[in-house]
Amino acid sequence: MGLDHPESPARIRAIEEWLIASGLFNYLIHHEARRANKSQLALVHSVQYIDWVFKQSPKTGLVELDGDTSMNPYTLDAALRATGAAIKGVDLVMAGEVKNVFCNVRPPGHHAKRSKGAGFCIFNNVAAAAAHAIEYHGLKRVAIADFDVHHGDGTEDIFHDDPRVMLCSTFQHPFYPHSGAASGNDHMINVPLAANTTGEEFRTAVNKYWLPALERFQPQLLLISAGFDAHWEDDVGGLAWKESDYLWITEVLKGVANKHAQGRIVSVLEGGYTLHALGRSVMTHIKSLSEL
Repeated sequence: MGLDHPESPARIRAIEEWLIASGLFNYLIHHEARRANKSQLALVHSVQYIDWVFKQSPKTGLVELDGDTSMNPYTLDAALRATGAAIKGVDLVMAGEVKNVFCNVRPPGHHAKRSKGAGFCIFNNVAAAAAHAIEYHGLKRVAIADFDVHHGDGTEDIFHDDPRVMLCSTFQHPFYPHSGAASGNDHMINVPLAANTTGEEFRTAVNKYWLPALERFQPQLLLISAGFDAHWEDDVGGLAWKESDYLWITEVLKGVANKHAQGRIVSVLEGGYTLHALGRSVMTHIKSLSEL
């Protein structure tokens, strides 16, 4: 997205390097992300917005979609593959080929609304995965757990009036995108957190708000908007979590999935911009998912 932009290719490399160093990389099953097609995107985005994004894709240089979000000649392909990875992850777990999936993708997606991209996000990867699970696999209840430092306003915009999808979101507030504190409903479980909130306070919030809601909802599939910018070292966020907190929330969500969703989890990378903290945190998350 431009030189010195925090949403950079180095994020993917940092995660891969930590997976290699930990010995996890060769233990995991790897799949290449396919491109999402326009019909799959249209389950969560307007046709007008999809066509507009395709037209914005430049042959050279950068095109700004908004003040934070740009496209270069390769961005459209990356965005289509990021969404396609989440959709393929759903197909893999629904077919029983794997128990769970982590999508090591960029750009992120949870700020992309039905008709607008923002906050480094072009297409809403996790929302497309949820819609695909409902439309093509016939699921009635899909839950999304979003622990990024920012509110998943795009995901809420897409599913606010669709009770088949539950969004459980913790986020720093007030903070970008300055939403979520008063916009929830019975299936939008928003939990705003003050700056400098610790992992212990995060755990208390999950136990108090997320888990009772998920127990009522009984999801048939659990998706994760896995943002790691709430880490205390991350320069973009202002929360104070550690790798142990990401381990804890992964284990908690595995418990929910094992009870209600036959263990099926698709986790999709969102934020996380300080590279060492991102790599360590994602490695911890994936190690838990892989049950090592």
